[in-house]
Amino acid sequence: MSKNTRVSAALPKDNKFHGGSKMDGKHYWLSPPALLKAIRKEFGKFFDPAPYPLPKGFDGLTMPWKKVNYLNPPFGAIMHQGPGDKEPKKKGMTAWVRKAIAEHRQGKTVVIVFPLDKWQLMLLDAGAEVRNLGDVKWHATEDGSEGLGTGRHVAMFVLRGKE
Repeated sequence: MSKNTRVSAALPKDNKFHGGSKMDGKHYWLSPPALLKAIRKEFGKFFDPAPYPLPKGFDGLTMPWKKVNYLNPPFGAIMHQGPGDKEPKKKGMTAWVRKAIAEHRQGKTVVIVFPLDKWQLMLLDAGAEVRNLGDVKWHATEDGSEGLGTGRHVAMFVLRGKE
């Protein structure tokens, strides 16, 4: 996992994921060797756009990736200043996914690992369709008025019955 310190205006202590676990202060960033072995077995040699330790001048959010990529991204937000940014911005998983999609559109393979809730994986394993409903503006139970939305997109899972 990278820290992207080359373009970061914030010191590591100011990026919340650098503090480690609240329980023991340790950083659980590195992929387990058994997982890496399985990924290599299926996908072959790969490029890591978020390596640890981070080489000097390395910026996986802005540099071109290779033909096959394995991404274990920072699980929290970082302060990052890309080429189009006037000043550093808080960037998290969405920035990594945008970059991964842009690289995939160039014909590259991207494998991303990121924690999801068990119930989400259970639905996917059961064959659920997933749809993006956008930022739903839920209605108040008291008067039916439309809310402002949460700023987060809502997923709709569909488990179809037999026809």
